Amino acid sequence: MSPEPTRTSAIADLMRAGREMSRLSMVFRYAIADRLGLTVSDLECLDFLADAGPATAGQIADRTNLTTGAVTSMLRRLQQSGYLTTERDPADRRRVIVTPRPERIAELEQPYERFASRTASLIEGYSTDELTLLTDHYTRMHQMYADELDQLRDGRPHTGGPGPASSP
Repeated sequence: MSPEPTRTSAIADLMRAGREMSRLSMVFRYAIADRLGLTVSDLECLDFLADAGPATAGQIADRTNLTTGAVTSMLRRLQQSGYLTTERDPADRRRVIVTPRPERIAELEQPYERFASRTASLIEGYSTDELTLLTDHYTRMHQMYADELDQLRDGRPHTGGPGPASSP
């Protein structure tokens, strides 16, 4: 048997596994948001703020792919729920700085605790080389997603291809 059909099959398996993981990840996020009484957009906003710290409403709009009007409504809702605070940027009073409240953000971690523990156990089984490969894969996928989102937002035509490969 030539190596090409095996590679073709392996690529198909990888693509199928990636789609399934993406689907399950999305379903998981919806279930977590529902359990917390939030929307998925609320959860994504809070997740972004937990990682990034204070951000502007415009940065949140970019990250969540929501309109500025939708972000304003979401921020008002999350502020009323006690998840964050907002204040005008002293350098530019037109901008709003959004700051997560650490004690409330910590509450968001509870539904993920079992999954995080299982993920840590899974990762322990990988060699350093495998972890490096996976990190490179996720980094490249991240860039491809960001590029595709930019094209969708700008209305640019799809150019196809996997994009430039990064060097190790």
